[in-house]
Amino acid sequence: MRPQPRKPTPLMNDQINLKNYIREIPDFPKPGILFRDITPLLAEPAAFQEVINRLEDYYRDKQITAVLAAEARGFIFAAPLALALGARFIPIRKPGKLPFETKAFHYELEYGSDSLEMHTDSIHADDRVVIVDDLLATGGTISACIELAQHSQAEIIGCAFLIELSFLKAREKMNGCDVFSLIHYDAE
Repeated sequence: MRPQPRKPTPLMNDQINLKNYIREIPDFPKPGILFRDITPLLAEPAAFQEVINRLEDYYRDKQITAVLAAEARGFIFAAPLALALGARFIPIRKPGKLPFETKAFHYELEYGSDSLEMHTDSIHADDRVVIVDDLLATGGTISACIELAQHSQAEIIGCAFLIELSFLKAREKMNGCDVFSLIHYDAE
């Protein structure tokens, strides 16, 4: 049974500027990178709740049955969103981390390759899924998550992010997937 829609709260009227809770750390993890640190947002319950509220508002009427997220920061937002939507939370993990039979997707990175796995019984062809992560940068991880979901023949309703680095244009690589981001950075 799906939870009843919550009543609007003062936080839902966009009074909270979520960018105010993102700390910028220059030259991390290497010189030339401006890291967007989400820990101040996570440490402020009203801001964290506002993120979940806004994501829930966007997906509430889309009949989502499963919320997928790649480890680890995507889990932070996907699990509470799944609860808010009355949907299943499906973790997508690095190889060897899930205890049951898995299916994997191997993908290429700029300097090497990587793999992600999920349980073979986690999503099905009749599922309507949203894929969640904290940050959309180059799109490699989220594209791998999309491939895993597509191999299960689930319907991908969209991909949701707290932050999108718009200047990297990863949105264009999402194969037509609806992309919803709460914070946009147009330049580094």
